[in-house]
Amino acid sequence: MDTILLDRLNALRREFEKGRRQLESLDAQRAELRDTLLRIGGAIQALNEVAGAQRSGEQQEADLGTATESP
Repeated sequence: MDTILLDRLNALRREFEKGRRQLESLDAQRAELRDTLLRIGGAIQALNEVAGAQRSGEQQEADLGTATESP
């Protein structure tokens, strides 16, 4: 009887340790993915700002062109 209990206890400890290592790995993957998404989000924001500034500049040029063409 003691052997059965000890075997089961050891099996549960191994399973617990395996689960702990897997959770640790998943936490690391989650952190890495979060950091990647933050970098991508920052790049999107920067490109949106550049595109917005370009559109604004083009609109100002168009407005100036229209103003100089008026009689």
